[in-house]
Amino acid sequence: MTKKFLFSLSVFIFMLEVSAFAQISLSNVAYVNTKEILSVFPEKTKATEQLTALSNNYKAELQLMQNEYNKKYSDFITYQNSLAENIKLRRMQELTELENKIRQFMEVSQKDIEEQEKILLQPLIQRINEAINSVGIEQNFVVIYDLDDPGIAFVSPNAVNANPLVKLKLGIR
Repeated sequence: MTKKFLFSLSVFIFMLEVSAFAQISLSNVAYVNTKEILSVFPEKTKATEQLTALSNNYKAELQLMQNEYNKKYSDFITYQNSLAENIKLRRMQELTELENKIRQFMEVSQKDIEEQEKILLQPLIQRINEAINSVGIEQNFVVIYDLDDPGIAFVSPNAVNANPLVKLKLGIR
């Protein structure tokens, strides 16, 4: 009976330790949503405005190019029957060249917008990451999960939302 009692006592103590460890571990787990934090960042609005202005400039230029193409195409369709064969070929070549210019312009403008977005947002993302690290150290979190990361499938209801703390650290409401 003593062995049975000692064994039961050992199991009971072990279960208490596991339970205590689980509670301690959960209190050291937190989560943030960097996309949400970035969206309320004051400098994000300015960056978005700059990107929108750049995009609008590219759209206006693209519209001019498309208008030129449409005019030349319309003229070609209208007068193609009355044109000499070599003039027809030259105009068809012009249309093809314009199509290629428009395609290249679209590719270059898209790459430029993406590059500008990276340049404008990278300092903000760096500040957020630094604030997350600082909050993690100050609050003694074991881990802070980023809900914006698609690899996260579950967050315990007992996890602490560190967004308010990171926003406070950044001076954001």
